[in-house]
Amino acid sequence: MKKIAIIIGLFSFTFFFSQNNENYLQIGYHSMCCGTPSADPVMNYVNQFKKKSKVKNFEVYRQSGLGREGEFNLYVGTDGFSKTQKSKFISGLRATVNSQNSKRKTNSDGTVTFDETGMVKKADLSNARNLTLLKNK
Repeated sequence: MKKIAIIIGLFSFTFFFSQNNENYLQIGYHSMCCGTPSADPVMNYVNQFKKKSKVKNFEVYRQSGLGREGEFNLYVGTDGFSKTQKSKFISGLRATVNSQNSKRKTNSDGTVTFDETGMVKKADLSNARNLTLLKNK
């Protein structure tokens, strides 16, 4: 009987504490006239950071259908980061977004926005439409 209780406790503990991201950073992709910029620079940075820092619980969601020209948002889960990892990730993400915006054609290319102080909660994402999981773990 004790073994059964331990096994049930172990499974419920694992289920309860898996995928616990509650806070997400939002990166917005907006269009000027000719579509949105590519998400490749940001996703490349995310993949490099993941490999370099060995973050286990890493979620990236994409919310599409936000405009007529393909506007979308990316949401990156940050609960798996330590404080130093989170600050390094945010500063690197800010540099990636700034670099991407500085290389764009100002009259035709869209912009990428990132507000490092604004966190989106999981409850807000649960009500979002057109949300797909891009990366998990």
